[in-house]
Amino acid sequence: MIIPENVEQLASLVKADGKRVYFFTAGWCGDCNFIKPKMPEIEAENQEFEFVEVDRDEFVDVAIEWGIMGIPSFVVIEDGKETARLVNKLRKTKEEVNNFLASAK
Repeated sequence: MIIPENVEQLASLVKADGKRVYFFTAGWCGDCNFIKPKMPEIEAENQEFEFVEVDRDEFVDVAIEWGIMGIPSFVVIEDGKETARLVNKLRKTKEEVNNFLASAK
């Protein structure tokens, strides 16, 4: 999982070729902490995607711009364009995330 250090690094990832899943999270978020331990398994089961963890509090302007109104949330960007999103404030299971990613392939 890539963890961008600044907005410039995040922007370069968004513009780069390839399929990436942007996982919006925050340390204080109980539902984020519920799914976070499963993320290595989700990554291993969805190797066609590169995963990027975006701390909503560190990148609050990006979260607002992208319409991330609840976390944990997932946005798929392929070759610089959004192709799918699972954005809400509900707790997500590994199965729900995998089903979402299967529909985004």
